[in-house]
Amino acid sequence: MPPPSPPPATPGIRIERRSNPGGVNIKGKEYAIAWLSSEPVNSMTLTLWRSLLATLDYLENDATIRGVVFASDLRKPIFTAGNDINELHAPSTSATRYAEFWKTQTTFLCRLLRSPLSTVCAIRGACPAGGCAVSLCCDYRAQTTHGTFGLNEVALGIPVPKFWARLFVESATSRADATLALLRGALLSPAEAKGIGLIHELAASDAALLPTAERALATLLKLPDDARAATKANVVRAFSEEWEAYIAEEARGGWAMLNEPAIETAMGNVIERLSSGKGKGEKKPNPRAKM
Repeated sequence: MPPPSPPPATPGIRIERRSNPGGVNIKGKEYAIAWLSSEPVNSMTLTLWRSLLATLDYLENDATIRGVVFASDLRKPIFTAGNDINELHAPSTSATRYAEFWKTQTTFLCRLLRSPLSTVCAIRGACPAGGCAVSLCCDYRAQTTHGTFGLNEVALGIPVPKFWARLFVESATSRADATLALLRGALLSPAEAKGIGLIHELAASDAALLPTAERALATLLKLPDDARAATKANVVRAFSEEWEAYIAEEARGGWAMLNEPAIETAMGNVIERLSSGKGKGEKKPNPRAKM
């Protein structure tokens, strides 16, 4: 077998190849850690979504790779702070860029949801909005006991995207509790998220998180890839295809919404709050927000 091709240029993501997840020898094949490393908070810009999509393309086309763990390599305990506010603030972007942003983001999420790879999300600390959506598209989610988890768009004055909301509710063991969390714009504690099935396992410490995720991956990789991938496709294909078919319509509707005066004002207020140091986003002069 020829040596693997070098990874593509993926700004904000570092791809690390490993073998024997959880110390288990799995037929000599490898897996990858996709480290999200865009300091300071992994703001999900168009560039980062492009990098995520390129990373998934690369890993799926490498016959030696059977699974991937998505994890944060930030100094702060943050998986990602969510979508970059500047991608959602109409005066800061354009209709063309927003359409590309939404298409790239949603294409990645749909592809990740139905990926033939085994996928695990190792969530260290905060995981709101866009980061939560990424994790929900993975087969398994492990999180530290500190942090947050949820889709908090309502608290910021915008609706939760249609398929994000559906995925959140359908991933939970309690539809009522998950729906109420969305309506409240709530960020759940890891224990609360685990209590309704959104998180599969809690790691006792930051140091224990990646080994926990790798053990979960090892359990998946012990089984035949083709059978597992076909079963996943049977479960999620129809949902992911419906989601993907909605991209253009959702982007048009989203852009119209972002240009509504009340929404534009709300987004501007978020930028002002973060720029003044009252939020947990980027430092000046590039504010970021959890969306």
